[in-house]
Amino acid sequence: MMLSQPRVLLAMARDGLVPTSFFGAIHDKFRTPWKATILTGVFVAAMAAFLPLRILAELTNIGTLLAFVIVCTAVLIMRRTNPDAERPFRAPFVPLVPILGILSCLLLMFSLPVENWYRLFIWLGLGFIIYFGYGRHNSVMAKFGQLKLVSRL
Repeated sequence: MMLSQPRVLLAMARDGLVPTSFFGAIHDKFRTPWKATILTGVFVAAMAAFLPLRILAELTNIGTLLAFVIVCTAVLIMRRTNPDAERPFRAPFVPLVPILGILSCLLLMFSLPVENWYRLFIWLGLGFIIYFGYGRHNSVMAKFGQLKLVSRL
């Protein structure tokens, strides 16, 4: 996950959701998002130093499962709202596979301890604060006036 997080932050920076000057910085020699990689390493090290492994594992599990629920839901929504869009890959047996994906991930999420749900909601709250405080106003879509169009869907 430490390898993917700097790439996610880089993509978010390119979309204007986080500051491009920091998260979009690419190393001249190695062509990697070096500042985001260092920040991710420091954050993960701090979390590992101060939280028990069980809590870290549960946070990772619930976050990943929620991401899968969102992706499966997005497949269903996009197939309904934009059926003729060009897709570089195909999902088999839609809507059965996305629905089974949502249900199985939710089942696993609900098997986690309730305190993990509190942590998830706090983490989501921080994400909403960042989005509504910075990302929504600085996003590429907002700059081109497309945010209002997307929010109507």
